[in-house]
Amino acid sequence: MSKNKGFKSLLMVMMIALLFITAACGNKAEDSTSNGSGDTEQTSDDQSADTGEDEEAVDDEDVTVEMSGQIEIDGSSTVYPLTEAAAEEFGKFNPDVRVTVGVSGTGGGFKRFCSGELAIADASRPIKDEEAKACTDNGIEYSDLTIAYDGLSLVVSKDNDFIDHLTVEELNKIFTTGSTVKTWADVRAGWPAEKIVMYSPGAESGTYDYFNEAILEKKGIRNDTQISFSEDDNTLVQGVEGSKYAIGYFGFAYYEENADKLKVVPIDAGKGAIAPSVETIKDGTYAPLSRPLFIYVNKAEMSRPEVYAFADYYINNIGSLASEVGYVPLPDDKYSEEATKLH
Repeated sequence: MSKNKGFKSLLMVMMIALLFITAACGNKAEDSTSNGSGDTEQTSDDQSADTGEDEEAVDDEDVTVEMSGQIEIDGSSTVYPLTEAAAEEFGKFNPDVRVTVGVSGTGGGFKRFCSGELAIADASRPIKDEEAKACTDNGIEYSDLTIAYDGLSLVVSKDNDFIDHLTVEELNKIFTTGSTVKTWADVRAGWPAEKIVMYSPGAESGTYDYFNEAILEKKGIRNDTQISFSEDDNTLVQGVEGSKYAIGYFGFAYYEENADKLKVVPIDAGKGAIAPSVETIKDGTYAPLSRPLFIYVNKAEMSRPEVYAFADYYINNIGSLASEVGYVPLPDDKYSEEATKLH
């Protein structure tokens, strides 16, 4: 073979090799731009550029705004366990929002609410005309939300072995202002001639107002040496627990919480003696002591995102929380109806 022919053969081999290498590179590039489904994927440079655009879109539109601030609530001691439970659960998702809940009584809460001091007032009765006027005079507009049902419960000590029920008339004899009843024998023949010790929520309490209206027909509750008043339901529990001849009243949740220490008294309003329970409160047979509970939300305060978020969380979750803390929830459709008041 001549040198010229050898050189040509070598050149041909090199050209063929170059063609194979080029084809292989072309196949690699083709593989990197196909995902096997017929769709074209982006190159690494394009992906970087698009990722930057996506991140910018997330920053502008989808970032969750972390809320902070303080929400002050005050009012009914009966509603307190509900609001405290809602505040605790809300705080798990919004740790920078501080929700404080006071227990100055329904009347005390409305005084502060209608003077603009509170975002939300807890209430165990509807707002009174004079309270609503105070709100109007101070430019306070509000949404009132029904949150649960409660049954005001009459309780005696576990040691009490003679009371099996009381009638509405007997409750009148015991608690009405100007009453001359001193002992249990004055209430019903055959009962012990032992001095009655009474415990009642204070005059600022919605429970006091409700008992006065539903049982005493607004005649007023006696105020003498035989009765003690407190806005703190735990004080009432301790007082009744400590005496065999004591009697008191407060919300059903507080009775359930202390059922190991107290005995609930069935009440006869003319249709037989009925004790409070989730069923009798919900169906209204525990009459006349079944009642709705409320929160009142300052509309101007709802312009603060944390207040609106809490109120919205409250009304959409309080049904399940109510059962957990001893109250009777509303029907689901009623909660949906109440939630529209926030919009």
